[in-house]
Amino acid sequence: MELHRPRAARPAGAPRRTLGAGARPLFPPARGAAPPRAVARGNGVPDPAIELVNGAVTSGPDLSVEVNGLKLPNPFVIGSGPPGTNLQVMRKAFEEGWGGVICKTLSLDAAKVVNVTPRYAKLRDGSGAVFGWENIELISDRPFETMLAEMRQLKQEFPDRVLIASIMEEISRQVCGWANAVATKPVWAKMTPNITDISVPALAALNAGCEGVAAINTIQSVMGINLDTLRPEPAVEGHTTPGGYSYKAVKPIALAKVMAISKAMAASGHTARGASLSGIGGVDSGADAAEFILLGADTVQVCTGVMIHGYPVVKNYCAGLQSFMRKHGFNSISEFRGASLPYFTTHSDLVARQRAALAAKKARVGLANDAEWSGEDFVANAESMVANR
Repeated sequence: MELHRPRAARPAGAPRRTLGAGARPLFPPARGAAPPRAVARGNGVPDPAIELVNGAVTSGPDLSVEVNGLKLPNPFVIGSGPPGTNLQVMRKAFEEGWGGVICKTLSLDAAKVVNVTPRYAKLRDGSGAVFGWENIELISDRPFETMLAEMRQLKQEFPDRVLIASIMEEISRQVCGWANAVATKPVWAKMTPNITDISVPALAALNAGCEGVAAINTIQSVMGINLDTLRPEPAVEGHTTPGGYSYKAVKPIALAKVMAISKAMAASGHTARGASLSGIGGVDSGADAAEFILLGADTVQVCTGVMIHGYPVVKNYCAGLQSFMRKHGFNSISEFRGASLPYFTTHSDLVARQRAALAAKKARVGLANDAEWSGEDFVANAESMVANR
């Protein structure tokens, strides 16, 4: 489990659920507008770039979201990993307009963290485009105090943007309880998908006081075997270890896990009490983000997509999300968050619904053709086709 702590000040004495109340204006004009430079549409990104000013759209449907009292200019958040590994790259993320940034997971003893190279492997589809991504990367190998200093610097440069610290612990209600007992900022628990029922640890984290959960982390995987060398990939001195799988290939799994958590949160009352859900796994377009939001996510996190397209891609993502919203007449994220959840049910209910539909079809009203008119029931036949009986 990764525990994420958004770094934004909470007013003294304010309850945790109202974090950020009375904060300074979110979009200080001093930073100016980031130019609408983004990746080419032909590089697997379906939407053109739009202009963002301090992460906010300048026209069209509003993409801003409020999560645990914190306001983000858009729901796209840099996920924990290489895109949040130092001051330079995190600054770049804010400059390009990302709604929030989660730093790479920190270690109290970075000397124990030793990464290897190569540590990534790609899975490509039939056209040669990247479809899946495996990493055998560890958490941050940078000194803890160095990362803290850089995060403080980043907050000085972007005081009203949401910066989130990430630490890693074993999942348990007790650990979440410890974290929340001393935390002065909201805590999100990031869920592993490598479990039968992901809603169990999610509810345990929320019951222990976490303000939100994020799902999913990467899926344990082996990318494949090189059939020329007979060695697994990515190979380090001819050997490897199972890693974490991400990018487009994991989206259907991520959607199912997010749906399960969202329904459990609603049933247990956590959603009504303001708990948040951050969706992760295969987001690479505004349409992908819309799917997660329709299943109850407040925000979506992107890591691999940034490694493939670069930080400016957030402008394409925002354009795609606005395009979806215009199509359906939505003016804000809150108007469609969770809208698809009521359409998930059990298989036995699907059987019952289909049987009822077939029975209704057999008991149709009216005649299908002229051959069905009956001399004995002629008046009843006519009456069966009258609209205003």
